[in-house]
Amino acid sequence: MKMSKKEYGKMAEKTAEKSPLLKDCIKAFVIGGAICAVGEVFLEIYKELGSTFDMAAAFTSVTLIGISALLTGLGLYDKIAKHAGAGTLVPITGFANSIVASALEFKSEGFILGMCAKMFAIAGPVIVYGTTASFVYGIIYWFMLML
Repeated sequence: MKMSKKEYGKMAEKTAEKSPLLKDCIKAFVIGGAICAVGEVFLEIYKELGSTFDMAAAFTSVTLIGISALLTGLGLYDKIAKHAGAGTLVPITGFANSIVASALEFKSEGFILGMCAKMFAIAGPVIVYGTTASFVYGIIYWFMLML
């Protein structure tokens, strides 16, 4: 029996477990906020150690990327994401997770054709569209300054 997309959608909707929306939103907000708060703590630590704001911000980014990569490699980031949902999509940590997770998934296919080639399978389009969008916005901004 062949089922149409509409029929399949209705069947899936009936059998799908209902998500507790408010609870999920609160967890995402709290855990995402905690990730950002940890970033702020590192920023303040680096500034106290004598870094300029720009250097402290760069060190903070690198630290958050490293922590996210480590947690992904240890299999802990997914456990956190299971509870936090969208809260773990804080751009820098979520991006690091997507790259490391892709690399780990394909490591059995070899270093070059597996890990290195597939590492940007998810993050690649984000990089391309982000770079393109920033270029377009930069041109628009430049033209606006010229007026």
